[in-house]
Amino acid sequence: MKKWLINTYGFSKREYNGLLYLVVLILLIAIMPYLYQYYSDKKQPQGISEKLALQKLVLVDRYQKKTYNYTRNQIEDAATKRPVHYFEFNPNLITEKEWQAFGLSYKQAMSIVNYVKKGGKFYKPEDLKKMYTISPEKYEALLPYVSIPKTEQLSKSNYTYTKKEPIMIEINSADTLELDKIKGVGAAFARRIVKYRERLGGFYSKEQLFEVFGVDTAKFNEIKDQVKIDLEGIKKININTVEFDDLKRHPYLSFKQMNAIIQYRKQHGSYNSIADLAKVLILKPETIKKIEPYLQFK
Repeated sequence: MKKWLINTYGFSKREYNGLLYLVVLILLIAIMPYLYQYYSDKKQPQGISEKLALQKLVLVDRYQKKTYNYTRNQIEDAATKRPVHYFEFNPNLITEKEWQAFGLSYKQAMSIVNYVKKGGKFYKPEDLKKMYTISPEKYEALLPYVSIPKTEQLSKSNYTYTKKEPIMIEINSADTLELDKIKGVGAAFARRIVKYRERLGGFYSKEQLFEVFGVDTAKFNEIKDQVKIDLEGIKKININTVEFDDLKRHPYLSFKQMNAIIQYRKQHGSYNSIADLAKVLILKPETIKKIEPYLQFK
């Protein structure tokens, strides 16, 4: 072995001895844990009773991990078991403790109470069916005791929805209150339209409404005939004086494209027309076409 290594790999005697010591050291390190465990076990022998106790602990631990959620629910449900007592009640007003008196668990009771706190309302006894925490059997038991004042029962039926009439709104100058008058546009949608319009600098085409979050074909077809566009309302950008901070919110340009526009201008001078932007290689023709209505060169 020694001669083969020396002849094959050209090891010197000193290198061969060093390699041999290294191999022996690696082997010692590898078997050290096993030797330690072996002698440790011999010094601390376990009796049969100790081994059985350890096995039981392992089994209990595994069982607890698998059944933790089930056991917790059993404990919670057991804590809520109490004599059931029914009485006349208004489901819009009673507390979780009163719901628990009907035989519901704390979780079930809190689910109903939280529903009411968040604005939910029971207008008629049959509305209890909406609560998934109330079983059909419990619903039948509760139904004879539900008492909702007639004023509350009528409040829903008396609510009248004011139908929006079709209207024509100039979209580049309208505020959120005016946009809210459009049939199919609510307060939230109006805010989104205004927010996106500010990023753009105004709309030059109705089809740009598709870029507003939440506008699909159905929504666009519903509102397109109620809006008009005044191109005079578009805010122009002077491409020869604009800085990065003025461009950074525009949705049609990436940061790399904005930086390229400004750097090209610094190196080659002012842009004279939209055709000069084609010299900025990072700008694609479709991007130039989209930003053209927002640019001015003087």
